[in-house]
Amino acid sequence: MEGSETTGNEITEEVTETTTEATSVNGLKKIFVAGATGSTGKRIVEQLLARGYGVKAGVRDLEKAKTSLPSNNPALEIVKADVTEGSAKLAEAISSDSEAVICATGFSYGWDVFAPWKVDNFGTVNLVDACRKVGVKRFILVSSILVNGASMGQILNPAYIFLNIFGLTLIAKLQAENYIRKSGINYTIIRPGGLRNEPPTGNLVMEPEDTLSGGTISRDLVAEVAIEALVTPEASYKVVEIVSSADAPKRTYEELFGSVKQR
Repeated sequence: MEGSETTGNEITEEVTETTTEATSVNGLKKIFVAGATGSTGKRIVEQLLARGYGVKAGVRDLEKAKTSLPSNNPALEIVKADVTEGSAKLAEAISSDSEAVICATGFSYGWDVFAPWKVDNFGTVNLVDACRKVGVKRFILVSSILVNGASMGQILNPAYIFLNIFGLTLIAKLQAENYIRKSGINYTIIRPGGLRNEPPTGNLVMEPEDTLSGGTISRDLVAEVAIEALVTPEASYKVVEIVSSADAPKRTYEELFGSVKQR
């Protein structure tokens, strides 16, 4: 669950310093990845580059990004911006040369009990507002299963309790999801189960919102799903929940996203 993300997932405020100027190898505009040095965000960046996309990586720490993200890649631009600093600065960072935004941010655990709301709620809202300012019309959010656990009857689920101990993280994420859904932007909200750093095992399971209450998934596979959502029309305006299972059949992304109905 993305609430278990710890350090390096926020992006910070300055937008004046970049690394190499990004290009779009496959003819598309760049994809902006928020939280690009986080455990999931970094995988999204790497997979986008491997597929030939130009990538604009939003990071908290530029120096860390230079060592943790691919170096000397002309398709990668690294920018500093802060989701908590408001939409105007984020709009400068994203700019009109971005085709879409993938949000993989997550707060850093610490003493600030408001951190989940600053990052996972207000930060996501700021990203959406920034997209609207610069005309970006596609938004992918990596959220978490159990964000709506209370309505699912899962308030005693240990994962729901654990994640909400830290500033009501899941509630913060749910409020951000609701804002996205009302914004008019073309969205896909991806709610993964417990996140693993190991390579994928088994096949992808994709269910409608408020369905899954457990299960795990590799961060590599979460990154793949986020990128596939960009190019799969069936993914538009949907909330999907994902885990992996050895018993699940192998299905195409068109089939997986197509099996989930819009609400």
